Amino acid sequence: MIIGVPKEIKNNENRVALTPAGAQELSKRGNTVYIQTQAGVGSGFSDEEYKNAGAKILPTAAEVFAIADMIMKVKEPIEQEYNLIKKDQLVFTYFHFASYEPLLHAMVKTGAVCLAYETVERLDGSLPLLIPMSEVAGRMSIQEGAKYLEKPMKGRGILLGGVPGVMPAKVLILGGGVVGTNAAKMAAGMGADVIITDVNINRLRYLDDVMPKNVHTMVSNEYVLRELVKTHDLIIGGVLVPGAKAPKLITRDMLKTMRPGTVLVDVAVDQGGCIETCRPTTHEDPTFIIDDVVHYCVANMPGAVPYTSTLALTNATLPYAIKLATQGWKKACSENVDLKKGLNVIGGKVVYKAVSDAFNTPYTDVKEFLG
Repeated sequence: MIIGVPKEIKNNENRVALTPAGAQELSKRGNTVYIQTQAGVGSGFSDEEYKNAGAKILPTAAEVFAIADMIMKVKEPIEQEYNLIKKDQLVFTYFHFASYEPLLHAMVKTGAVCLAYETVERLDGSLPLLIPMSEVAGRMSIQEGAKYLEKPMKGRGILLGGVPGVMPAKVLILGGGVVGTNAAKMAAGMGADVIITDVNINRLRYLDDVMPKNVHTMVSNEYVLRELVKTHDLIIGGVLVPGAKAPKLITRDMLKTMRPGTVLVDVAVDQGGCIETCRPTTHEDPTFIIDDVVHYCVANMPGAVPYTSTLALTNATLPYAIKLATQGWKKACSENVDLKKGLNVIGGKVVYKAVSDAFNTPYTDVKEFLG
């Protein structure tokens, strides 16, 4: 198979979909890998390293898209890339369709096969291609939250871990999944007083067993959240419904009850956000303020630490990319349940139910294409 890796062009997106090591693994199995020049520079990988790994370098994204059977990306295609995607071309990337309807319509129009990292799902319900970036984003949410709690950043002016004789900051984490768990680890390690909320009592039991003593668990409901937001300094939104829009747990009216300088970090922004006042921001302009509450809603948080993120992402995606490249997407998805669940759009049809439901578009069972 011919595999193409274009340079990411989203604002401050420095990751790349494939490391030189990944390119070598695909090349040595008889595939041809084309990398757009400078695609890996932001993550610390030169064109020369890709060449030495057996890849070929092309000067433009248009040439990469034109020659490839499978495109590997990090972030969803943006408007200037829509017309580069060909009919029947396999595009393997994060799509987050449920958060942006124009992207869905654009991909339907191309007739391409859209296989979304974020909905590849194991039998146990885990999301292997979302996990590494959720780990990064969860840990970064505390790093960024701690920074924006500083007074020059319009925060409350509170040190996350406090000091002897002064109480630490209070951190509220919505969701006990991968993002929430990693955020709690970081916040606890910095000495904050942490509460994780979730609707799954069994998950909370597990977290209660494994987390340090400064992390507490509570069952999530509207009443509980309305009380907690009044007293917490940093609130992390880490709720995920695979492939669907995130539920709005923090509503507009709750902001009025928060203390001035409270910081909200919505890691779920890729899926529409779990904070009603959230809107996607960039690393260049990461925050905005409503009712004296600081909102940090960067849609590609792991892009700020591209070396770590690119390695973690390739570690997770490469085994699936090898299956797709060696077997073709139909056979690979027919034989691998994880990959089958990653299919979102095929030949102009929406084949992922949560995406169809998000915008009330016609749904086609994926079996129509896989037999």
